[in-house]
Amino acid sequence: MDLKNDKDILQILKDADCSDELIAKFFKIREFGLNIQLIQLLYKHKSQLLDSLHASQKKIDCLDYLIFQINQAVNTNKGAD
Repeated sequence: MDLKNDKDILQILKDADCSDELIAKFFKIREFGLNIQLIQLLYKHKSQLLDSLHASQKKIDCLDYLIFQINQAVNTNKGAD
């Protein structure tokens, strides 16, 4: 993959779930050769993705806890039979 190729970069940004607005901003900043700003832009998006991931993980943990509690109740009731 050639990172100087706009098509390759566009695909990477799309694969990273970047919005059309973020992609346009990326290429505008890139035109001016402002690599530090590009990195900051990408880190910001990465941070947003991580926040979303952590929120999803918290929801999964809640479901895992509920499943565990229900399994405990089922196993306790089996022993009472």
